[in-house]
Amino acid sequence: MPILMIGLAVVLAVVDQILKYVVVQNLKPVGTHVLIEGLLDFTYVENRGAAFGILSNQRWFFIIMTGILMVVILILLFRYHHHTTLTYLASALILGGGLGNMVDRVWLGYVVDYIHVSFFPPVFNFADCAVVIGTALFVIHVLFFAEKKPAGEPVLRRKR
Repeated sequence: MPILMIGLAVVLAVVDQILKYVVVQNLKPVGTHVLIEGLLDFTYVENRGAAFGILSNQRWFFIIMTGILMVVILILLFRYHHHTTLTYLASALILGGGLGNMVDRVWLGYVVDYIHVSFFPPVFNFADCAVVIGTALFVIHVLFFAEKKPAGEPVLRRKR
């Protein structure tokens, strides 16, 4: 299952890069294209920070932190065996989204954002959606499906 999860993560990152290529080719010259008046538009933004533009121009910090987090997720997936389809899917979404944005930071120095909804000020992209949905799935797993352990018992058991 971890290999399928990695494959899905790569597919998600490739889809993200294709979408960003289309955005750069078609939206960058015009800036904004309204899809649903007052609700949804595509707006080309070069994001040099994190969510909400925080920590602008910290390119290498984000590259290093994303790399570390992706390695930690991979180690946990391969080393411990209490995973479900939900946690594998969540991991694939987080890894794929992280990889998609990391490629932008490495090659462009910024992340291409393009989705804007009127009730949410920041502009975001497909990779951001993948990371947020993956994180939400992890939270759902922990809150509703995770096996409850008695106090003092280790939470993670290594594969043997």
